[in-house]
Amino acid sequence: MRMRLMLLGGGNALGQAIVRLGAEEDIEFYAPRPPLGGWDAPSLTRLLDENRPDAVINLAYYYDWFQAGQVDECRFVGQEAVVEHLAILCRELDLILLQPSSYRVFDGIRTTAYTEKDETAPLDFRGRLLCRTEQLVRELNPRHILLRFGWLLDDSSKGLMGRFLHRLEQEDELLLADDRRGNPTPVEDAARVIMAVLKQLDCQAGLWGTYHYGGHEAATPMAVCQSLMAEAAAFRRPRLKGLVPIAHAKCDDATTEPQYGVLACKKIFNTFGIKPRPWRAGLSGLLHSYYRHD
Repeated sequence: MRMRLMLLGGGNALGQAIVRLGAEEDIEFYAPRPPLGGWDAPSLTRLLDENRPDAVINLAYYYDWFQAGQVDECRFVGQEAVVEHLAILCRELDLILLQPSSYRVFDGIRTTAYTEKDETAPLDFRGRLLCRTEQLVRELNPRHILLRFGWLLDDSSKGLMGRFLHRLEQEDELLLADDRRGNPTPVEDAARVIMAVLKQLDCQAGLWGTYHYGGHEAATPMAVCQSLMAEAAAFRRPRLKGLVPIAHAKCDDATTEPQYGVLACKKIFNTFGIKPRPWRAGLSGLLHSYYRHD
């Protein structure tokens, strides 16, 4: 890898997965710790001026954007401005900006997979924030990659998967939507995709734009949790009485979670040769990592 790579958010689950994967191939990332109060315009300006990387991967708000359940809008205050300033700095210094995004930019009212050409229509504050940051990156830095992911699964205790595994320890029933669909995507697979994109950009391939990626085989929350429950039994006996299917409309998050969040991954395959991997294949490793740290 000839490019000098900077990773904002190297301490979160996806950042750690990228660093691990890079280490296996002798690819180094500079992953600075954020200031005590978080990144702001002065600290970012100083950071990029002093280090001058070739590419920046921005995972600074990974948990809030991809793993948090109910999110207080106050947590998003300032995040949009930081991404805006980062995009401006990258343009001024002629740097590549790789900015992950999410299926949450869509409203989920259709029943066919969303492509990169489809109009965005977010349901909630988080989705609207993602839409605005995407637009800022497009407008302010032509050398960008926007990479929308499906349902990201990681080994953090407070993440999407961790919350479900915690429920397995409780003696009650768990209600799950059985008419909601998306692309489960283990975090190691997402890291693989980011690395594959960076490698081709390192070859001076100016393939800027927006791309979708999600694990192979769209699934419902019920199907994902059934698979997790079966795999988790090898580590700890569940106390949960059972999984109960309900309609999406009856879920507490029906107004904020897209009912259909399936992403079409044809463009990323045609452009970068990245083929979606079956999400089920990554569950065992995720669970082993989760219970090792639990």
